[in-house]
Amino acid sequence: MDLLKPLIALLAIVNPIGAVPFFLAFTQGFSREQRRRTLRVSAFSAFCVIAISGLAGLHIINFFGISIASFQVGGGMLLLISSLHMLNAQPAESGKDDLVEGQSKADAGASVAVVPLTIPLLTGPATISTMVIYAEKTRTFFEHALLVGYGVVIGAATWAAFAASGRIARVLGSTGINVMTRLMGLILAAMAVELLADGLVKLFPILASPTLHR
Repeated sequence: MDLLKPLIALLAIVNPIGAVPFFLAFTQGFSREQRRRTLRVSAFSAFCVIAISGLAGLHIINFFGISIASFQVGGGMLLLISSLHMLNAQPAESGKDDLVEGQSKADAGASVAVVPLTIPLLTGPATISTMVIYAEKTRTFFEHALLVGYGVVIGAATWAAFAASGRIARVLGSTGINVMTRLMGLILAAMAVELLADGLVKLFPILASPTLHR
């Protein structure tokens, strides 16, 4: 197994820098401590998704009898719901929660750090399927350990990219973030439709039949 090819592919697919605007949009109205918590949880979650996908992703998918296509449809629906909030310049989780309620929700585990920021925006079906594909090619303990190492690198890259978001927020200000939130919501909606369409075509190949377009 090529040592660098999987890592390069993962960095390109996850693209933590490209997710910074979404991080800012999802954490709009959060306190400094809440944003730091979201940052840490998101980076750790990205590591966990990649490591678990590499080590046990294939077994988990087979155990539950689900497919990558089904994951795409579910992930697309989650992204679409989040995009509707963002188009109204609201945080993806809720636009009306105050900071106290937001903190209690974060403590209860209902944080945007995991869904939808990490899953499926950062580590979606493409990331999971990539890890499953490379996991099938591993033969030694070192190669399996290397898959976990990829997760460490991606987690660190996510943390570094999101840690710089505070400086970006100060430059943009609240008005700039509101404008960017709506723009990112539109982009996110388009991404959601792409995920849904691709997943539905895989689940129902007849949808891609040329006769349906006549």
